[in-house]
Parts: sequence; structure tokens; C-alpha cells
Amino acid sequence: MELEERPKDEHEEMCCHDNGDGTNNNKLRKMVSPAAGEHPLQYNYTFWYSRRTPSRPASSQSYEQNIRQIGTVASVEQFWKFYSHLVRPGDLNGHSDFHLFKEGIKPMWEDEYNRSGGKWIIRLRKGLASRFWENIILAMLGEQFMVGEEICGAVVSIRFQEDILSIWNRTSNDQMTTSRIRDTLRRVLNLPANTIMEYKTHNDSLRDNSSFRNTKIAL
Repeated sequence: MELEERPKDEHEEMCCHDNGDGTNNNKLRKMVSPAAGEHPLQYNYTFWYSRRTPSRPASSQSYEQNIRQIGTVASVEQFWKFYSHLVRPGDLNGHSDFHLFKEGIKPMWEDEYNRSGGKWIIRLRKGLASRFWENIILAMLGEQFMVGEEICGAVVSIRFQEDILSIWNRTSNDQMTTSRIRDTLRRVLNLPANTIMEYKTHNDSLRDNSSFRNTKIAL
């Protein structure tokens, strides 16, 4: 499935959605529904935003306090209406992140859907984040990765000297799946063959309290 073009009608503002305490059931809950005549996504997706002061040491508690849920979409039309109101990543400043995750999954290493997984990491020079972010989330919503329920979500991280894209999956030790995700990323982002891609398990991130240090590099 591929996303259709942006609808031509006037964009409406989406309401924020709150999942309460954020606990997950065994199956992801679909709390938002497509309107009549809309094209449903295979999964609902929630946008999150976080920003912090780099000089302050991060902890899971402070991270959870800084991350803000800003809206959930259930259809192609809802996605474009919501997305049109968001600031583009390239226009953000400071230490900021946009996250787009399946509804019911928090963009945290400790979340039950993430804790056995990891993420592919692509470092970008400044100026590329907005275009690459749009390409990666359209591929994710359009189910182009073809790895079943493995994809949890995607993150764009705006930093002072570089920007970083990452896509999270559920099972870090499934080499066939992680390789397929890597190869799909290369294709949908049209990356040169020699682009350095890095992978890091969430267990390793928890161990050293960092998303982007001590990664494993794969060409």
C-alpha cells in the first residue's frame, strides 16, 4: 500500500489524543477511527515531540516528562491534515525530536513493544532532515518495509551539528528482518551504496544511557 497524494480540501486541525497512563494491552489499541469514506491505515500512528537541554543529564524519568503526545491518525486523509500543521524538522532548532509510532507504543526503550528491539540510525548533514523524514514516514505508513509487525516507529533528531533519522523495530536479534529494514531504508531514501548505517539495540542504549554512542556500523 502507498499513501495517496495530499487531499485538496481545506486542512483541519487534529485534536491531541491522550492514552492515560500509557500502559499497553497485549494487542495495540485503535482508539481513533477513520471517518466515513477515508482510506484507513493498517495501524494507527501517534506523533510525539520532545525537547531537552543538552547540558542536563538524561534519565528515563526526565525523558518521559519531556516527551509530549501531540496527535493520533487513523487514515491517509487524517495524516495529511495533521502533518500539514506540523513544523518541518529542518525548521526546528536546539535539541528536538519528532517521533511517529504505532498507537499504544511509547517512543521509549523500556516500552514493552520496544525493549527487545533496536534501531537503524542514519546521520544526515544539516538541511536534509525534512525531506528524508517525510520519505521515511510515508514508507512506514505505506507498509513498504514488508516485515509484518516488526516496525515500531521512526524518529528524527535535530542536533546542532547534524540531524539523525532512526527507525525502531521489535526484535533486534532477527538478522533477516533487520537486514530487510536496512535495505528498504536504502531504497526509499535513495542512499548511496557507501552510506554508513548504524544499528543499536535498546538494551545497549539502556546500558550506556545513550541512543547514538557505541553503535554497530554496517555498510
